[in-house]
Amino acid sequence: MLWRTVRSMDVMMHSSSFLLPKLHQPASTPVKNYALVVLNQHLPRSMPRLWSHANLRICADGGANRIFDEMFQMTNDEDEKATRNRGLDGNGYKCVVGMALALCLVCLIPWLWCALERVGQKGRLGKRYIPEIIEGDMDSIRPEVKLFYSSQGSKISDKSHNQETTDLHKCISRIHHHTPDHEKANLCVLVTGALGGRFDHEAANINVLYLFSDMRIVLLSDDCLIRLLPRTHRHELHIESSVEGPHCGLFPVGAPSSSTTNTGLKWNLSESKMRFGSMISTSNIVQSAKVTVQSDADLLWTISLRKPDLKSS
Repeated sequence: MLWRTVRSMDVMMHSSSFLLPKLHQPASTPVKNYALVVLNQHLPRSMPRLWSHANLRICADGGANRIFDEMFQMTNDEDEKATRNRGLDGNGYKCVVGMALALCLVCLIPWLWCALERVGQKGRLGKRYIPEIIEGDMDSIRPEVKLFYSSQGSKISDKSHNQETTDLHKCISRIHHHTPDHEKANLCVLVTGALGGRFDHEAANINVLYLFSDMRIVLLSDDCLIRLLPRTHRHELHIESSVEGPHCGLFPVGAPSSSTTNTGLKWNLSESKMRFGSMISTSNIVQSAKVTVQSDADLLWTISLRKPDLKSS
């Protein structure tokens, strides 16, 4: 019944090819325009690869601290190491010194000395790992980190006046509003740091998937990814078995599903009802290179991630 009534629906295709090296992209995978949002949690192992795929990188407030502190430990790039050993380049140093002189007027010499010392020691990432934008209420980013990225050309977008939305919401809203409508179908937003830590933060991040259900957004951790499958489409998930699976889950959040049908899993659903407090599909197993899903409710799809071979990035 369900498949017959929705046959005219558009198919939305999903792939985790962003977890593969650029040189190993499947020929059948459409080229996506990736944006990367970094939240204030431990960076996943795949971060260098995600960074290389992205055309736009936005740090949500304290996410900038994570790039500053952790990114250089995750790369073997020789140029990166050389840049880290040099610290700030000439232009960046001049900019920081200029800012330092201005702040000296307000008796902040001790803080500036400490900040400049830390920037010299830890501002080692070079221009390869400079986010285009740092956005949020700026209550988590450290002063020396903000100073460093500002000197390297990152746009600092202070949204401290807006306490009604989360930092992730602010970042996604920026991407949504600045992406032309004709480009949104080809846009995929990758979000790191959205899973793990406090559960209320996780719930707020998952809620963003529903608030921007017209966008492709993927929440990533070391262990799994989560994406929303809107009820407005039929879905084809092309499984990259070298980097994801086999464990997966499929379930509604907020509103129950009275009819969900899928193929490609060990325990497939056939016009099945799902809701919290009753049956949901968890601890399932992927058994096909393509999983299809159709439902009368928005569903969350989650799949486990394998430890990546970053040597081939």
